[in-house]
Amino acid sequence: MVSQDHYFTPDPTVASRPRTIRVTLADLSFELDTDRGVFAHGHLDFGTDLLLRTLPPVPAGEVIDVGCGYGAIAITVALRNPDARVWAVDVNRRALDLCARNAERAGARNVVTAEPDAVPGGIRFAAVYSNPPVRLGKEGLHELLLTWIGRIQPEAVATLVVQRHLGADSLAGWLAGLGHRVERVRSKGGYRVLEVHAAG
Repeated sequence: MVSQDHYFTPDPTVASRPRTIRVTLADLSFELDTDRGVFAHGHLDFGTDLLLRTLPPVPAGEVIDVGCGYGAIAITVALRNPDARVWAVDVNRRALDLCARNAERAGARNVVTAEPDAVPGGIRFAAVYSNPPVRLGKEGLHELLLTWIGRIQPEAVATLVVQRHLGADSLAGWLAGLGHRVERVRSKGGYRVLEVHAAG
């Protein structure tokens, strides 16, 4: 029987098979445990790597990684600015467990893992980061992005990475149509890095 698990399944049933990878950037190097049932098992996917190499300076205060997986984005952001509190949010509990353990090992004590509903509603974020779960489907993806982009502070930016052939350009057009200013800040290997400035 073929498993119907996706990386956005709350409790993956696929058998665990941990693999450790190393993330090496110009300013950082750290190890991450990955596992089956979590996005990008056994490797750092190209889109996330591109995002990490493109990010603007991390602001202090409350920031969020939406769909954190095993924590590559959240941990990088946290290590780059210890004065940020980084909410690492995912519906996948296996991912959250990995992210929490990876953050502790990397010394990123400012990472807070949480399911989406556990993030206090009054928080407005100084930045949003995401390699969003495009395979959730258009309706689910739009709802996800509206929720979190709608919670950024004035002048704050949401930085996303999306594959071109999975709809990066149409997504950028949809966000622009809602009044957000969207900039394509990098394009490489079929991926777009988008900066989304909240509608006034």
